[in-house]
Amino acid sequence: MTDYLRVGTYVNTHGVRGEIKVYPHTDDVMRFSDLKSVMLETKDEKYITYDIAGVKYHKNMAILKLKGIDNINDIEKYKGSDLYITREQAVPLEEGEYFICDIIGADVITDDGVNIGIIKEVLQTGANDVYIVKRTGEKDLLIPVIPDCVLDVDTENSCVKVHLIPGLTDL
Repeated sequence: MTDYLRVGTYVNTHGVRGEIKVYPHTDDVMRFSDLKSVMLETKDEKYITYDIAGVKYHKNMAILKLKGIDNINDIEKYKGSDLYITREQAVPLEEGEYFICDIIGADVITDDGVNIGIIKEVLQTGANDVYIVKRTGEKDLLIPVIPDCVLDVDTENSCVKVHLIPGLTDL
């Protein structure tokens, strides 16, 4: 489990006073209004914490005004950086919910007890998420996150139990 959760990526500046456009990596872009601060990951993988002075929204993007950044030149060098929050700032999860970062690297076990690989990525599609499972010596397996396929997600033990419906491994 990671200590920080990625909430967005700084994709561009907005104006000349240091505001930044953020592509959200959350289910709800309006989530940025509830945040007091964010951590910006630098190119050398260090984090700089900034308090948020203001938030606006435009075309499914958040536009953040960070305290202490009043000039485009002060922030432009960080373009492309990810923004993170601590787990304490995260939205509380309901029963059965989990953060995607908590299952990356999890073992994928079939309902027959066979370990088929690890989750290397999660694709978020319009209908349902899809787990990309890295298998040893075989091509990656795509498993739709639907009740017929994903039986249990155990973040504590980093394990996902699945049922391989007929034809799924043929793709």
